[in-house]
Amino acid sequence: MNQNATAAYKAIFELRFPEAKKIIQEEKSRNANNGITILLDNYIDYLYLLNSDNKSDYEKFKDRKSDRIDEIKDNDKNSPYYLFSQAEIYLQWGLIKAKFGDYTSSTMDLNKAKNLLAENNEKFKDFLPNQKSLGVIDLIFGAIPANLKGIASFLGIKGDISRGFNQMEKFRVQIAGTKYSYYKDEIIFLMCFTDIDVLHSRNNYGRLISLVNDMDEKSLLKSYLKGYVAYKTGHNDEAINFFLNVPRSSEYISLPAVNYWLGNAKLCRMDSDANNYLLKYIKETQGINYIKDSYQKLAYYYYLKNDQVNYNNYLTLVRTRGAATDEKDKQALKEANDVKPDLDLLKARLYFDGGYYNNALAILKSKQANDFKIIRDKIEFFYRLGRTYDKMNAYNEALTNYQKAINIGKNESYYYAANSALYSGELYEQKKDYKKAGDYFNMTLRMKDHAYQNSIDTQAKEGLKRIKAD
Repeated sequence: MNQNATAAYKAIFELRFPEAKKIIQEEKSRNANNGITILLDNYIDYLYLLNSDNKSDYEKFKDRKSDRIDEIKDNDKNSPYYLFSQAEIYLQWGLIKAKFGDYTSSTMDLNKAKNLLAENNEKFKDFLPNQKSLGVIDLIFGAIPANLKGIASFLGIKGDISRGFNQMEKFRVQIAGTKYSYYKDEIIFLMCFTDIDVLHSRNNYGRLISLVNDMDEKSLLKSYLKGYVAYKTGHNDEAINFFLNVPRSSEYISLPAVNYWLGNAKLCRMDSDANNYLLKYIKETQGINYIKDSYQKLAYYYYLKNDQVNYNNYLTLVRTRGAATDEKDKQALKEANDVKPDLDLLKARLYFDGGYYNNALAILKSKQANDFKIIRDKIEFFYRLGRTYDKMNAYNEALTNYQKAINIGKNESYYYAANSALYSGELYEQKKDYKKAGDYFNMTLRMKDHAYQNSIDTQAKEGLKRIKAD
């Protein structure tokens, strides 16, 4: 990892691919034997495919893995990067394959990465980058959903989400001021997504934003992460501001996800131009994910405007376009095939998602359970009240409403009851009432065949692990 290689790596994680490719080419011309360029080429494919979601490119690119491994095997066996670079390529392809649904091959690649890293760690105990990737793999295998655990169990692989995350955090601290400090942006990127999408941590906005602020100013990834963290933690106005100000020029790769999240954030604020960004995302994305969800949000945009014609048109597109692989798209399809939502509950849900808790509560307090004719809306009413009170730190009111949602929703296929049980468990855990917390986490796991099953079950299992440790 000489000066050229670290400059290329830095450009890759700022999503300045044209510059990165130029530097890699220079390094290949100057130092044809520098095997790190093979790993850097793989990083570009890895981040490109994670972002673009392009299935045909995935099919074209995936054979590059074995060619690159073979190339590295012809390199310097005495370097700590020799086994590490092979492990990184297996790790990156393991993650990409999982994204595109090749779960068996993904697990095999991740297991290969794990074994290579363990071997490298024996040989080079002071080589810190081993710790980054061992932490990532521990976390991934800890988060594998129950329906995919078969092959991992067969290979004897176990993981631990919290232990993996803590190892990543330790690595971030250890590399400060060392020759490995160039890994800073990558580890912050991994930690942000883990904290939000796997650990579902509460109230971590300030901490995550301060981590992201430590990234380079020129980085498109930094701007994107700031918007993503803000949106996912209910800081909607900040999210809109961050997304509107992401750098856009030929220096950077195209990032359609910015428009997807911006459209969502603007819909939560009921902005009149929310539709433009969702349509932009649909037009620009090369992937299949979030298409159904975007059409669903567009349907809701027009439903809020009382435009029934456009509402129905977009519902038809939810049913006919995109794929139902991602959890969000599955839920969008389910909602499109269900009775239309109650308008007030929809407004409360959007305000809640944007962190406008006072607005959400004002709508909900103007209603009573008997105002809703169908069971779905009654369950959602109590669930939304529970979630809003929870976020406003009115925990007794939250628990009361969560319990009402559980009572009437535990045998239904909606996720409201399972999530209510999960959040009740977390509140009792906060109160250090571990008996009740455990009861609610176990109750969560007993509810089956609802939306977001994998994610909700993973969080409940993590909860049980935490209270056992305490």
